[in-house]
Amino acid sequence: MELAAHAIAQYLNENPPAGANKRLIIGHDTRFLGREFATRCAEIISAHGFEAWLTNRDAPTPVIAHAVRVHGAAGGINITASHNPPEWNGLKFNEANGAPSPPDIATEIEKIAGEIEAGNRSRFENRSHNELKVFNPTPEYFAQLRKLVDFKTLKQRREKVIVDLMFGTGRGYLDTLLKRSRWDVDALHGEIDPLFGNRHPEPIKENMDELLARMKCRRVALGLGLDPDADRFAVIDSDSTFISANQVLALTLYHLAKNRKWTGAVVRTVATSHLVDAVAGLFGVKVHETPVGFKYIGALMESEPIIVGGEESGGLSVKGHVPEKDGILACLLMCELVAYEGKSLGRVLKEIQAKAGTIVSDRINLRVTPERKDELLSRFARGLDEFGGQKVSRTVTTDGFKFLLNDGCWVMFRASGTEPVFRCYLEARTARQLGAFRKEALGLVQ
Repeated sequence: MELAAHAIAQYLNENPPAGANKRLIIGHDTRFLGREFATRCAEIISAHGFEAWLTNRDAPTPVIAHAVRVHGAAGGINITASHNPPEWNGLKFNEANGAPSPPDIATEIEKIAGEIEAGNRSRFENRSHNELKVFNPTPEYFAQLRKLVDFKTLKQRREKVIVDLMFGTGRGYLDTLLKRSRWDVDALHGEIDPLFGNRHPEPIKENMDELLARMKCRRVALGLGLDPDADRFAVIDSDSTFISANQVLALTLYHLAKNRKWTGAVVRTVATSHLVDAVAGLFGVKVHETPVGFKYIGALMESEPIIVGGEESGGLSVKGHVPEKDGILACLLMCELVAYEGKSLGRVLKEIQAKAGTIVSDRINLRVTPERKDELLSRFARGLDEFGGQKVSRTVTTDGFKFLLNDGCWVMFRASGTEPVFRCYLEARTARQLGAFRKEALGLVQ
C-alpha cells in the first residue's frame, strides 16, 4: 500500500493532469484498518507535496470519484476491495476526471512501484508531511444526485422498500435519500462490521437471504442492495424476483429515454446483454460496445453524450455524472422508474419484451487450471463453426471470444484476469434454448 501511494505521487508529479490542483482525495471502505491505511496514504501523498484531503468517514467509491471532480483534484485513492471477501483489501486510483485509471496508467504506476522497491526505499521513509485536511464529501454528492434523480416524483409517489447496506459505506446515503423522499425504508446491516456478518459481501441472491425473508413477510415495492464500497447494486422486484444487472441497464435506458426524454447514445461492454440494444432500437439510440471493464465505459462517457453506460457485473452511470460505477444512483433510478410507471419492474420488462422480443441471459463461472485455460484460449482462437445447432455468423474478439448466431443469440468465452476462472456468457430467446446453450457451453469448457 505504501509503495503504491509513493508510486502514484511520483507518477502525478511527473505527469500532472492539465488544469488540476496539486491535491488528492483519499478515502476507504469499512474493512479492517481501512482508516489507518487511508491515513498513511494521505501522509505519504502529503510528503510528496500534495494537499491530502481525507474523507471524514468511510465513503462510497462514487462519492470519492465525485469529490475528485468537484474539488479539481489530480486524482483519488480509495482503500477498498469492493465486493470481495473481508480478508481481501486493495487500492483504487481514480484519475482527475473521477474515472478509474486506464490500463496504461496502472501499468506505469506499477512500474514505478517496482523501481522504488528495488532501489533505495529508505529515501522515502523519513519525509515529513503537511497537516491533512479532513472533509465531508456527502453534501456535494447529494447536490449532484439532485441534478440526476427526480426526487419530486419520488416524494409524490411514495413506496415501501427494504435496503441491505451490507455493513458497508452505503449507510447514510441510499437509505437517507429515500427517507428524505418520504419512502418507508427498512434498512438492514447499517452498522460497521469489518467481517460483513461473516458473509461474502457481494450483492447477489446467495448473500441476501435476510432481505428476501423480510420481503416475503412485508409487501414492498423493491428490495435493494449495495456492496461495501457502494459501486455495485442488487435490485429485487416486489415478487422477490432478482432483476439482473443486464436488465437494470436496459430498464434505466428505457426509463430515461421514455419518461425523462434524455437523448444521446448508450454504452455497454461486449459481455453485456443485447437487451440493451433492443431497448435502444425502440428509441433510435446508438449503441457502443467496449471491452470488459468500467474504465472503458467511463472513457467513452467523457467523450460524447451517453444516456447510460453499464456492464453485466453491476456497474452503471448516466449522463452528467462521474464516469465511475454508482450503485446508489442505480438503485434510486429503479425507485424512480417504479414511481413513474406505477407498476413493478417485472411488468415493465414484459412490456419491453412485447415490443422488442424476449431475451434471456446467463453467466457461468468455471474454475480451470492454468494449463486448461491456455488450451481453451487456443481452442476458441481457432473459432467455432456452429453452436446450439446454429451456424456462427460472426466472431467478436474485442475481449475474449464472442460467437454471434444467426438468430441474434450469442455465446462468449472469456478468461478472468484476476482469478483461475473461465467465464461463459450466454444469451438466448427462450429459457429452454438458454438451458441447451448452457449444457453445450459446459461441455466445451469442461
